[in-house]
Amino acid sequence: MLGAGGRGTLFGGIIRDFKDWARVAAVAEPRDAYRCFFARTHHLEKANIFKGWQDFCARPKMCDAVVLATMDRDHVGPAIACLEKGYHLFLEKPMATTLSDCQAIEAAQRASGKVVAVCHSLRYHRGFHTVKDLVDRGRIGRVITMNQIEQVSYWHQAHSFVRGNWGNEGRSTFMLLAKSCHDIDYMAYLIGAPCRRVASYGARSHFRAEHAPAGSTARCADGCAVERACPYSAIRQYVECGARARRQWPANVVSSVHTREAHLEAIRTGPYGRCVWRCDNDVVDHQVVAMEFAGDVTATFTMTAFTNGGGRKLRVHGAEGELAFDEKKIVLRRFGEKTAETIAIPRETGGHGGGDNRAIRSWLEAIHQGDPSRVLTSAQESLRTHRIVFAAEQSRREKRAVEIEEEAAESERVPLDASRGSEASSLSTRGG
Repeated sequence: MLGAGGRGTLFGGIIRDFKDWARVAAVAEPRDAYRCFFARTHHLEKANIFKGWQDFCARPKMCDAVVLATMDRDHVGPAIACLEKGYHLFLEKPMATTLSDCQAIEAAQRASGKVVAVCHSLRYHRGFHTVKDLVDRGRIGRVITMNQIEQVSYWHQAHSFVRGNWGNEGRSTFMLLAKSCHDIDYMAYLIGAPCRRVASYGARSHFRAEHAPAGSTARCADGCAVERACPYSAIRQYVECGARARRQWPANVVSSVHTREAHLEAIRTGPYGRCVWRCDNDVVDHQVVAMEFAGDVTATFTMTAFTNGGGRKLRVHGAEGELAFDEKKIVLRRFGEKTAETIAIPRETGGHGGGDNRAIRSWLEAIHQGDPSRVLTSAQESLRTHRIVFAAEQSRREKRAVEIEEEAAESERVPLDASRGSEASSLSTRGG
């Protein structure tokens, strides 16, 4: 396990549950408390506990496979190093934060021949998988257009993308890549045709200093006059949420010790106690993407922070009918028919509605059976859909439509540098 933050800990737990398929052999994590907790949980030998991925990769090959869950900017270095040493690789999304780094990882996979799975969990989610099956079986005819919305929710945006690890592009990457690359991946997967061009618009419209309420302070615990009524109160979300909640995401990332006192001290001094209107965030809080695929198929995607609830909503419009999916049920109605078909999707435990568990399992099965086709999200497939994400962000910044071929040609002029990730090993790992 390279990275023992929230995602790495989750993946480690999934592997522990698949004890007939694999076991955790080693961990690399720069933060002492998280490294020690992970090592104790998995009963790791002292010789197999490392502070950084470079220390792990400096050792002779010591196991079969690696799960890479470091921060986004620190993917390319360890991914390529591990593939070159002969490890199979499970890679948290996104692949990397530049297209050239994604290309370098894909090239390293081809050279190594190892099984690589990128964690685009939506492909493995039971409901989204069922939608794909219905569309592929022609239940609504040929797909003409579709739209999907990702409801990040107001509190999740504040936690992860304002105060947290992904709020500032200099420390992480742009919002569409960090949060929504697997939404774009799923849409391209469902349509099953090449994306030709994209146009995108979005901005950081709300979480700005000029929108701070009168009487608010730099930190929620600084005597803020509006803290008690503020929906973004760090005291309420991380401290007064209760003992059980302090040990669960999102509150558990604030401190490695989960007493009320420890969490209160953490918001007094750490990033999660800052006023959401007075942070160093620069990523968008809403964005839309319009895509044109081969065969005149069109699609739109919306990411918004301005919702009460989270989750995704999807509508697919075909030549013979349409379907809607809200992660709880699928409603399908063919044209000319009076009644709709409703398919309930059972609620599952685990990350992304069980999608993370299935992604890990398919990767382990591919390794055991020597059959990379069991992985739905190979390095090649992930690179294909990452291209759409990078083109969309180029469109948003340049305020124009971008041809996918144009964006791909531009990336070819950027020299590949697999070493760029090596300087980021001191960063905290993915899991805020």
